[in-house]
Amino acid sequence: MRLVGAVVALVMVGAPGLCPQGALSAQRADPWVGRDKALHLAVGSTLGAGGYALGALKLEAREKRIAAGLGLSLGASAAKELYDRRTGGDPSWRDFTWGAAGAATGATIAWLIDRFRHR
Repeated sequence: MRLVGAVVALVMVGAPGLCPQGALSAQRADPWVGRDKALHLAVGSTLGAGGYALGALKLEAREKRIAAGLGLSLGASAAKELYDRRTGGDPSWRDFTWGAAGAATGATIAWLIDRFRHR
């Protein structure tokens, strides 16, 4: 599980650079719930589960598969917010949070399926 923690820590260390300092005031206008947040959750879940499944093709340890799912999904969420920042979009910690929740959900569901299928 150290590898999973390392992946999450690596993304979170780099994440503060995703949003400019002035974005905090813009965050107040960004609701926590809405269609956009549901999309971030859905894409994060899909990538988290897909990364786990791709990891299963080459990785024996389930912890490494979880790290692969989290890494793919969190990396994509971070890249999306960085892209928004660079292109004048609306980078959002709330979007990133929903993407991270999706990553955890997708990787967990894939792990549960793997665990119960291969007891």
